[in-house]
Amino acid sequence: MKLYSTNNKDLRVSFQEAVFNSLPADKGLYMPEDIPSLDAAFIRNIQQYSLREIAFEVAHTLIGDDIPDHDLKAIIADAINFDAPVRFLDAETAVLELFHGPSYAFKDFGARFMSRVMGYFSKQGDQLLDVLVATSGDTGGAVASGFLGVEGTRVTILYPKGKVSKVQEEQLTTNGKNIRALEVDGTFDDCQALVKTAFNDVDLNKALRLTSANSINIARLIPQTFYYFWAYAQLKSQGSSEVVFTVPSGNFGNIGAGLLAYKMGLPVTHFVAGTNVNDTVPRFLQSGSYDPKPSVQTLANAMDVGNPSNWVRIQDMFHNNLEELRSMISSYTYDDEQTVKAMEELYDKYQYIACPHTAIAYLASNQYRQDYPGTYASVFLSTAHPCKFPDAISQEVFAKIELPKGAEELAGKQKLVTEIPVDYEIFKSYLLVNN
Repeated sequence: MKLYSTNNKDLRVSFQEAVFNSLPADKGLYMPEDIPSLDAAFIRNIQQYSLREIAFEVAHTLIGDDIPDHDLKAIIADAINFDAPVRFLDAETAVLELFHGPSYAFKDFGARFMSRVMGYFSKQGDQLLDVLVATSGDTGGAVASGFLGVEGTRVTILYPKGKVSKVQEEQLTTNGKNIRALEVDGTFDDCQALVKTAFNDVDLNKALRLTSANSINIARLIPQTFYYFWAYAQLKSQGSSEVVFTVPSGNFGNIGAGLLAYKMGLPVTHFVAGTNVNDTVPRFLQSGSYDPKPSVQTLANAMDVGNPSNWVRIQDMFHNNLEELRSMISSYTYDDEQTVKAMEELYDKYQYIACPHTAIAYLASNQYRQDYPGTYASVFLSTAHPCKFPDAISQEVFAKIELPKGAEELAGKQKLVTEIPVDYEIFKSYLLVNN
């Protein structure tokens, strides 16, 4: 597998190099040289395959011989050891539940696969691998869980002070071992900027072997395609063939993976991006002008992103053609008041308890169906377990949530965290002094 930078298509690197470098020196993002198509017979009969079998077929098609089949199957078996079920709420509306992994969020798919891939390649070297990750909530917990105890790795998680939920913070700060947490007195965009600056710091990269666990890393994006194919397999087994996916979107890695799956041959009618008031992409699709703004804090905190990194990948897949983008992606934006009402409606109408991100996807899914009626299955993604958002859900409804295994144990663990301001030199010093 060869990859290029979105800022320089003449650049070519191997999959291993892209995994470890994360970010090209020209500040672009890595993309596959060619996006291969899955075998048509495989797609036609996809309902006959398990999630792991689908994951292997997709990963092998993209990665090729960079990881031998036996090792790739072992990585997938270890990483993807939980389900992603499609649950129908009514005849035309379904939710794809992506919170059944160990950190109760969709990012378990990417973080666990990536950590195993990095561990696999790291066996070929003896220098400690320093993994840097900025999180607006769920990424950090998934990365911490995925990398905890992985030999040869050390993870540093940056998260915005006061802008993650209690459960999310506990998942970030109670691990110890090879996991470190930095509480940044700023926004997610500030955290992400610190990480990106570190990757482009020549002196720091001479001292440390740095890589990223954010969705800017191609090894995060690849496994997120798995559940789109798996959802389609489940729908097809129930007689549905036309599908529109609605994705709660912040940094746009999740929907980017769905679009990559589409480019590989997944039959999808359309994608809908639901955002909170951080609406850079919806405004762009309307006006054609990309105008990022500082992020605003909302109940759907994992989507509080003012300048989504993965949007450049999506533009690249569509040749920076606005009309091509509009033909495949629609986007709607919602505020906190609308989000709360949607959570209430989901419970009152379906007895379904949803997190704020899921509720935004539900709203966008309904709006798209109103704008474009049809006989397709409308599938919206549930990206996090509602137990992670006690402050966003009414106490009466929250009391009815069945807590996943391990959630109650988090509260009793010691918090291990270092506070830093939004200052790159202080962040750099922390990395070097604590090396």
